[in-house]
Amino acid sequence: MIVTVTDAGVTAVFTPRGEIDGDSLPGLLSAVDMLPESVTRVTWDLRQAQFMDVAGLHLLIHQRSACQEAGRILTVVGLDRQPQRLIELAEELFPEGRWGDFLPGGLLAAAG
Repeated sequence: MIVTVTDAGVTAVFTPRGEIDGDSLPGLLSAVDMLPESVTRVTWDLRQAQFMDVAGLHLLIHQRSACQEAGRILTVVGLDRQPQRLIELAEELFPEGRWGDFLPGGLLAAAG
């Protein structure tokens, strides 16, 4: 995974590579815990994560809660076909989870 902190320590971009699953989830969450307090914007760039299972859903919901608690802005970009379909299924089955926020056009998705 590549983690970039830019804009004088205000923006953090996480770019996981490969699969987001139970094996990779602890490392991803650990990386987030190491962010300096100066970070006010967190972006998850998922272009290089072609697969995710339910652990990816846990990551997204955890990030939404953590960013809300820390007063950070969360953005998700670059959903590949399989992760996007998983989130669409989660939205269909569990709409109260507001999974559509993570999909293109959702509240947490960057335009473009």
